[in-house]
Amino acid sequence: MASCMFNSFSICSFPIQSKWKRFSYDGSSFRRLFVSFASRCEATNKISVEDNTVIRRSADYHPPIWDYDYVQSLRNDFVQDESYKEQSSKLKEEVRMMFENVVDPLEKLELIDTIQRLGLSYHFGDEIKKTLKNISIERGSTVASNKDNLYATALEFRLLRQHGYKVNQDVFACFMDEVGDIKASHNQDCKGLLNLYEASYHSLEGETMLENARKLAAKLLKQCLKENNDHQYLLMLVEHALELPLHWRMPRLEARWFIDVYEKKEDKNPIILELAILDYNIVQSMHQNDLRYASTWWKELGLGKTLSFARDRLMENFLWSVGMINTPQDGKGRRIQTKVNALITVIDDVYDVYGTLDELELFTDAVERWDINEIQNLPYYMKICYHALYNSVNEMAFDTLKEQGIDVLPFLKKVWTNLCKSYLLEAKWYYIGYTPTLREYIDNAWISISGSVMLGHSYLATDLITEEGLHHIQKYYPDIIYWSSIIVRLTDDLGTSSYELQRGDVPKSIQCYMNESGASEEEARDHIRKLN
Repeated sequence: MASCMFNSFSICSFPIQSKWKRFSYDGSSFRRLFVSFASRCEATNKISVEDNTVIRRSADYHPPIWDYDYVQSLRNDFVQDESYKEQSSKLKEEVRMMFENVVDPLEKLELIDTIQRLGLSYHFGDEIKKTLKNISIERGSTVASNKDNLYATALEFRLLRQHGYKVNQDVFACFMDEVGDIKASHNQDCKGLLNLYEASYHSLEGETMLENARKLAAKLLKQCLKENNDHQYLLMLVEHALELPLHWRMPRLEARWFIDVYEKKEDKNPIILELAILDYNIVQSMHQNDLRYASTWWKELGLGKTLSFARDRLMENFLWSVGMINTPQDGKGRRIQTKVNALITVIDDVYDVYGTLDELELFTDAVERWDINEIQNLPYYMKICYHALYNSVNEMAFDTLKEQGIDVLPFLKKVWTNLCKSYLLEAKWYYIGYTPTLREYIDNAWISISGSVMLGHSYLATDLITEEGLHHIQKYYPDIIYWSSIIVRLTDDLGTSSYELQRGDVPKSIQCYMNESGASEEEARDHIRKLN
């Protein structure tokens, strides 16, 4: 059946090209304090602005390879054709029967794991929740039966932790020897080691057993890759995990990868595979609809062509939104998020690459005042940018007011103002040649990574907005926003190229730590990785 399905329709090959509390830094950890607010790049080109010749920097961004006509041509028939929906409904019922018929706890866990990796879990939320609840209740007996089964113990631990259940790391104690190493009897258990490695990424702060197990498992898995050539399916999973753990991966891309891998599994379930392929194409069609909508909006907005110094990256911004919001029923959120991401990208380039310090101060003041009359004080390119931001955000706020009766404009003005102020502070650092301390940098950089703006807009795209929720976000800035921003910021810093720094980017956390501590770049990178 699986082979038949691959022949009857193919997987759409979707092309891919791809802050708000202060940090107190004591050298090894961070804690939150209050906000305190007080952009950057190298002169390479001259243009005429308001009759004044200004020397400006240039990032030499390459033009987009996804033109409007090509994006508009991306489509398939999996949403329009009712036969595909009927087929999908039939297959989903068969999978639901599997949840009822499977008795062995380990087989149930494997079923959940497979469904999640294939991107199908949103169809079976109730079944997954019920199954894991029952397994959690029965854990006393299953743990005892799994005491010699590293694979079963690690898989159970990972799935329960992923879904919010409390599981003690001590379940792995029986697999460790008296000095804390993995027992020699498990050194060749590639399947168990792989799942231990994946489970370790669900550790909590202070769980040193899991942190140690991760390092040990990674070392043994690398040895497995060298010695085991007879289990290609397992080796593909091992190599994939060592490149990036499952917990850190983008679910939508993981589903596309895993469909191909699962098809090679000897004991694959053909019904699940058939559903995965069909569902991927149906969802892909919905994503393509969202992309065509965003492409039309971007073309009409005109920033990509008018502001030639900025990155014209609609496709990349759309991919980011799919990473944040991939379920098909959340198209509204994807469309809003793509707009937000595109606006952030352009405004970031205004501060990073093009604007003079005087111009940036005017633009920041205009955003804070949120008054369209303020554009009279701005140069032409900033008028275009300000108009786009002002109109887009006001439109989003108006839609929320119509649909939910809540005025979110004050909240949106605040998050965008905070973002622009953080960009401005970085610009000031660049222009005076100042390298901040790591604490100073993080206090500002967790906002300038724009996570607060993205997550704030994501919240407003839901049907869960309340006046109390908005008040709480504005006053306290929840940990999920703060720490998510920290993770993205430090990860982004680790990927910053030397060219970006030479071009004029403000020093990142790595350079700030090097300047403050005298550490080498390698030592600084290792330090930032540990903080992350």
